Amino acid sequence: MPGRFIAYRIHQREGRVEARFERLGLDDLSPGEVVIRVSHSDINYKDALAATGASPIMRRFPLVAGIDLAGTVESSADPAYQRGDAVLVTGCGLSETRDGGYAQFARVPAQAVVPIPPGLTASSSMALGTAGYAAARAIMRMELNGQTPALGPVLVSGATGGVGSLAIDMLASKGYEVVALTGKRDAEAYLRALGASELLIRGELEYGTRPLESVRWGGGIDNVGGDTLSWMLRTTHDGGSVASIGLAASAELRTSLMPFILREVSLLGVNSVSNMRDSRLAVWARLASDLKPPHLDLIVTRSIELLQLPGAFEDYLKGRVVGRTVVRIGDVPI
Repeated sequence: MPGRFIAYRIHQREGRVEARFERLGLDDLSPGEVVIRVSHSDINYKDALAATGASPIMRRFPLVAGIDLAGTVESSADPAYQRGDAVLVTGCGLSETRDGGYAQFARVPAQAVVPIPPGLTASSSMALGTAGYAAARAIMRMELNGQTPALGPVLVSGATGGVGSLAIDMLASKGYEVVALTGKRDAEAYLRALGASELLIRGELEYGTRPLESVRWGGGIDNVGGDTLSWMLRTTHDGGSVASIGLAASAELRTSLMPFILREVSLLGVNSVSNMRDSRLAVWARLASDLKPPHLDLIVTRSIELLQLPGAFEDYLKGRVVGRTVVRIGDVPI
């Protein structure tokens, strides 16, 4: 069993969040049946919010940060997992109610553990992480609701972020025409390389004020909420689906019943934290097969070591990040 190991742990003192590297033991971690030797993690917008205290993501303190992790089983009280098994965990309360993935070891409930499917590695599974899981689940929910390429182009907002980049790549690989909505004009070459056929600049759009606007989209995947989501609903084709994943701009939604009644547009919520185990396994099976992004190497724009974490979060809060960041854990020289 491991002795002391390095973890990036978040504390709260007098209402302020404080993050630092600490040496912990397994007894310092949240309970669970499976101990994982963590080799890789990643950075999501949610991780930046939690680590900096910019938003109240964590529900108790102290906690090890990091909502995703991948590695190998070190020990398990559940016979379903054996020492050396390659596994991953995303969501499931990591860095919210229980210790997360920014550590050399993690202890988690067996029900949260997903065997890394053939076709993926610890590194590539964290290149996907919660962002890839959310994008794939959105597409799967849209498919179940009747979404097909024949309905027309799919609009993806927050296009240069992790979810947006991966969604564009997945949709294009499945034969959809994809339009990217972003505030970063200089990302056009990147987005077109992922499969976007058109680029819309957020600050140049006129959303209009009518309950229904002219039809433009067969469906959509929204990462920002607020006025963008409202406009997306008002411009989606009859029978189309819009999947709502994030609320980077606003948690508010002002709309009418017109899109839902007159055009039968469906608004689909996507939860990447607390899905049932069967759903998780199904999503990861698709991520390792037909929904595996063909341009994943292009989407991973940064790869950093665990000790570089503290300097990486500000770019997320300032909206300066394109694509995905993989965090290599491994042996930490400290």
